[in-house]
Amino acid sequence: MGCSHTGRVRERRYPSDATDAEWQLIEPLLPVPACETPSGGRPEKYARRDIVDAIRYLVRTGCQWRAIPHDLPPWRTVYGFFARWQRAGVLARIRDTLLRAVRSASGYCLKPVAAVIDSQSVRAAETVVKSSRGWDQAKKVNGVKYSVAVDLGGMLLAAVVTPAYVQDRDIARVLLTRLRAEHPVLPTIWADGAYRGALVAWAAKALDFDIQIVSRPPGPQ
Repeated sequence: MGCSHTGRVRERRYPSDATDAEWQLIEPLLPVPACETPSGGRPEKYARRDIVDAIRYLVRTGCQWRAIPHDLPPWRTVYGFFARWQRAGVLARIRDTLLRAVRSASGYCLKPVAAVIDSQSVRAAETVVKSSRGWDQAKKVNGVKYSVAVDLGGMLLAAVVTPAYVQDRDIARVLLTRLRAEHPVLPTIWADGAYRGALVAWAAKALDFDIQIVSRPPGPQ
């Protein structure tokens, strides 16, 4: 372990904890601890694996930073690592590397060549502020709407969350703009009839996307 940390690795106990196989994939993608660089630095107090487990716990459960269990590193320490890694692009690099590995193992190209966009309205908890939720008349749902773009294997490429009353075509402009920024050469988008109309021409002109509207096959529910 070198000088990377001074504490002991905790016992794995939560479903969100990284398995040994997962940690072998993640660890090499993390930046080298300061104490192992030529400029030097103090050893980290907590094991990197425990920091990653704490971040995974928060993401999986949706808890607040202050609600991270006490057998994990202190929440301020965890947040400090998270913020630094996010600013440095470490988390994005981990995501992209693992996505490429999954795509390769599934027989897909390393970069997506097509995407599917769709949305879903879901009921929001009463604790969600009113400005963040709304009534979807078509789905009869009072809540939020998730609009997502996925690749052909169902892996998430981009997402936007809005109040449920926002129309799919309006959200799609934001969603597709984010998708183009992340994937400059992605050519084709498949979508259902909710995205038909002016959006198709706008996406072609503004973002060079070829949106192909796919109709639901007759019969399936």
